[in-house]
Amino acid sequence: MAVRKQGGAAVGQLSDQPRLEACIVLYFRMWCDGPDGQMAIGNDLATGLGQAHGRATLKTLEQLFAICTEHRRRPLMRHAIGCSCLGADEACFANFVAIAATGDREDALLIATLLVRADIAPVITSLAADVGLALKSMLLRGRAMPQPQAPLHATLH
Repeated sequence: MAVRKQGGAAVGQLSDQPRLEACIVLYFRMWCDGPDGQMAIGNDLATGLGQAHGRATLKTLEQLFAICTEHRRRPLMRHAIGCSCLGADEACFANFVAIAATGDREDALLIATLLVRADIAPVITSLAADVGLALKSMLLRGRAMPQPQAPLHATLH
């Protein structure tokens, strides 16, 4: 009998997502793959934003993921880096960061409560807005989407 992983169901294709949301999903997948993926994100941010702004954005992204992990409602599911599917949790997280970056704080806070405890929602909303704005800036400069290497193992498929 197959075990159903809540939040891992495919809800779309990564290629159908706006560039910002697709970038967030790829960074989420890369981050969860460990130190090599995290270093690749740091290099990508430094290339796209410059050394100082890239380092600051990486630190903010690190805080966002750490707080989401520590105060999560349940583990967030993800697909493998090379997977073309978009998982439900990935879509929720990407939508959260993108909405936070628009300045729509109320909607972002509402989505944040799906990810973490309500008392932590304002903290991650602020971090998500900063990350989202930095990524928007990077993508508006014509920066290509991150191209991660395929992992040796897959998370879902």
